[in-house]
Amino acid sequence: MKSEYLNIAQIVVSIVLIVLILLQQRGTALGSAFGGQGGGYYATRRGVQKQIFWATVVFGAAFIVLSLLNLIF
Repeated sequence: MKSEYLNIAQIVVSIVLIVLILLQQRGTALGSAFGGQGGGYYATRRGVQKQIFWATVVFGAAFIVLSLLNLIF
């Protein structure tokens, strides 16, 4: 019974996490790591982007915790 609730919770958290990752603003990503033109552009997260970033961190941590709990139970 607990395992079913954990599985459902993990599915919901993973869907929310995917949506949050897709909503984040696009950057240079790995292009600058392999010799691409980074241009020294640095932007701080403000407003909604900052909230999306922190929600992604929280849901990522929740996903890890749920995964570990699924292994235990």
